Amino acid sequence: MVPQKMLQRRRLLNLLMGGAAMMAMPACANAPERSIRPTLKPAPPVEGIVARSALGGELAFAVIDIQSGNLLEGQGANTALPPASVAKAMTALYALEALGAGYQFRTRLVATGPVSDGVLRGDLVLAGGGDPTLDTDMLAAMAAELVRGGVRQITGRFLVWGGALPFVEAIADDQSVQAGYNPSVSGLNLNYNRVHFEWRRAGSDYTISMDARSNRHRPVVSMAQMQVANRSSPLYTYRRAAAQDQWSVARSALGNTGSRWLPVRHPELYAGEVFRGLAQVQGLALPAPEITRSAPVGQDLVTHRSEPLQAMLRDVLRFSTNLSAEAIGMTASAVRHGRPASLRASAAQMSDWARVRFGMSSTQMVDHSGLGADSRVSMTDLANMFRLSGQDGALRAILREHPFRDGNGNLRPRTDMDVRAKTGTLYFVSALGGYLRAPGGRDLAFAICSADLARRARVAGGQVDRPEGTAAWAQQARQMKQELLLRWAQAHS
Repeated sequence: MVPQKMLQRRRLLNLLMGGAAMMAMPACANAPERSIRPTLKPAPPVEGIVARSALGGELAFAVIDIQSGNLLEGQGANTALPPASVAKAMTALYALEALGAGYQFRTRLVATGPVSDGVLRGDLVLAGGGDPTLDTDMLAAMAAELVRGGVRQITGRFLVWGGALPFVEAIADDQSVQAGYNPSVSGLNLNYNRVHFEWRRAGSDYTISMDARSNRHRPVVSMAQMQVANRSSPLYTYRRAAAQDQWSVARSALGNTGSRWLPVRHPELYAGEVFRGLAQVQGLALPAPEITRSAPVGQDLVTHRSEPLQAMLRDVLRFSTNLSAEAIGMTASAVRHGRPASLRASAAQMSDWARVRFGMSSTQMVDHSGLGADSRVSMTDLANMFRLSGQDGALRAILREHPFRDGNGNLRPRTDMDVRAKTGTLYFVSALGGYLRAPGGRDLAFAICSADLARRARVAGGQVDRPEGTAAWAQQARQMKQELLLRWAQAHS
């Protein structure tokens, strides 16, 4: 028999040798049945994130698990606040349901009489179908096609019709007069209803131009006029005459050279003047355009079709074009209920749809773009809209990837999470809504809005491009939203 002390010694040696062997083995050998996850740092508290932003006003957010529908985090989530341009995501869903992803807007050249031997014996009508993306190059192609089709002369009038949608003089009434993102809306729109103003110093004076430029053409227009005034403020003044946009600009603000886009308030006449000039280049002389209130009846000579709605909406959500959102939203209302009486009436119809479709009881929209600060929706309702619409992936597919940036504003790519979202910004209002895929693959829907409406009221309607304090506030709000997204990805992965 082996002595007891020797057995004990052998057992000790075996244990020591086994431990050494285990230490020498690759880490993947004899792996445990359940992986040991590293201890994660706790997600930073919301209170600290909010305190660092020092924004003031109200903060509301809601984060919802897409699969279960459970509210994971919320603060002021039932408070109705302006959604700003996040509203365009609602408009996209509204339009896709009413019009379909393949819907195309049509702009037509209609002859009210017969065409014989190159002569149109009647009126020529440029008839808009609400297309928000029509530009000068497209009108040039229509003019060329008309002439190629044999029309060399007309005996009647040249009419322009924008009655497919109600006319909206300005989307919001609390923006500066020169805000190019706040143009008129009509059934006939051109270049997002903006005119290009350019100036260049010439001695002690300036040479100025107003044109309807696009990629290939730069026709000068006369329906928009500019005067250089000897004053320090306001920067711009505007007067809407019977058939003309009359502008003035402060000489002291111009510098040596520059340019900017200004809103157009006579969109039908603007498109008509531009088309007339483009037709003249093709050898077709037209009389000055006249507005008609009657829908044209006759033969369609040329039809321009826009790109399909889904592709258009992708650009709307990426570039946040207000006119596009309004034209698309009102067209959806027209298909659902007949031509709306006004933009507000159309927005009210979309609000009713949102309450029925997604249970968004707080929704009170005044437009389709979110530019109107009187629109209201709670973050719970907005996040739930993203959750419910995210189940088929149609909205997520056309939302852009949300960028993350470092303290210097440089892009900071992230491979551990994916955020697809729509931003929204007004003076002292900053919103964000969409989808977050956490590092563990969990899908979340969220909506955030920070709003200091008291500060906004003090600057709204001022005639400056960027009121004091708005840029710094917006930057702080963006940083706070980024920190919240990182927190949610960490806490709910």
